[in-house]
Amino acid sequence: MEGRIDEQQVLDSRRFQVAIKRLADSLGYGSDRSLFLGSGIEYAQSRPYQFGDPVKSIDWKVTARTRKPYVKEYETPKRLCVHLVLDTSASMAVSSIPRSKYETAVFVAGGLALACLERMSPVGLLGAGGRPIRVQPSLSKDQVLRWLHLLRTYRFDEPTTLADRLTELGTSLTERVLIIVLSDLHEPEALVRLKRLGQRHDCVALRFQDPAEESQHLSGAGFLRAREAETGREFVTRGRDAFLEPKEADRQLKRAGIDHLTIRTDLPYAARLRQFLRARDLLGRGART
Repeated sequence: MEGRIDEQQVLDSRRFQVAIKRLADSLGYGSDRSLFLGSGIEYAQSRPYQFGDPVKSIDWKVTARTRKPYVKEYETPKRLCVHLVLDTSASMAVSSIPRSKYETAVFVAGGLALACLERMSPVGLLGAGGRPIRVQPSLSKDQVLRWLHLLRTYRFDEPTTLADRLTELGTSLTERVLIIVLSDLHEPEALVRLKRLGQRHDCVALRFQDPAEESQHLSGAGFLRAREAETGREFVTRGRDAFLEPKEADRQLKRAGIDHLTIRTDLPYAARLRQFLRARDLLGRGART
């Protein structure tokens, strides 16, 4: 069964683009140091002066100590490639309200992707569901809009493969990158893989939660009656006994040092996401050339 996102009556491609552009703008990067950029030119080393070197680059302390002219060399952090890992599995389609976790995640992914492009940071996509979706990082807005359009149509019967996708991503990366996982994190093994990735890369987890998943009747074994956001068809899914407890997921992420934010589908999230990005030292991360 397939459905199409219908968040706030945004049905056509043009209005969808306007909505995610508004979200990107609301994240308020503007003149701030970007989540996707380095902190500027940094001192690397001093070397002997060569003819033609500008006088302003002379390292006067080293020159005085060695009695020979030395100049300072600098290096600039390069922009990190950003990989958005979006959970497209069936659990993300759970919806006790008109807006599902998946719908919200797609809009957040769209806003982050456009923010990347505005700051000239390549952005790619990895779909963590049954269908293989892999788009290499690019600065092409057309490519980003194409895969966002692809994500607007999704399947409800796909198995969760987040752990496998994170493993595949980790083995394919040769340089340090920024990985943003958008998922409900119902797969316990995915946290193990994410913690491993966090040892080599900058990792951020955005965990999406339906309000019904926090209800009292899900505290033990049981089932949740939910509905598909587009068709209205009701279906039954297991309660918390089949999934990792949200609080436990948060504890594991915190212990692993992975920045994370829980986004409730029934609450406004733009301001909280902006605050999350700014409050933690996510702004200004970069990789040295």
